[in-house]
Amino acid sequence: MKRSEMDITTLSALAEPNRMNIVQLLRDGPLTVGEIADRLGLRQPQASKHLKVLSDSGIVEAQVDANRRIYKLRSEPFQAMDYWVQSFRHIMEDRLESLDNYLRELQNKKQR
Repeated sequence: MKRSEMDITTLSALAEPNRMNIVQLLRDGPLTVGEIADRLGLRQPQASKHLKVLSDSGIVEAQVDANRRIYKLRSEPFQAMDYWVQSFRHIMEDRLESLDNYLRELQNKKQR
């Protein structure tokens, strides 16, 4: 995936609340399936199911350590998402500038 391409599977995977919670946990560092399940109050099979979706979408990757799988976030999907959001920044800035101009105009009318 190019940096400028955001895959819809990324957004789709993150749309599910448990998966978003998993991503937020992994933001602080790698965790095992068991640690994720414990912290979120999920059963291990549920956590594994969500981690599979996150893995298939490229958001997380697993490292095998003996009989444990340690999951961590991959940076590429978030870089693509950031690039995509930044492409809308000019729209937000234009609207804020218009609002600022309107508020100045109102203030000038009030002072007259």
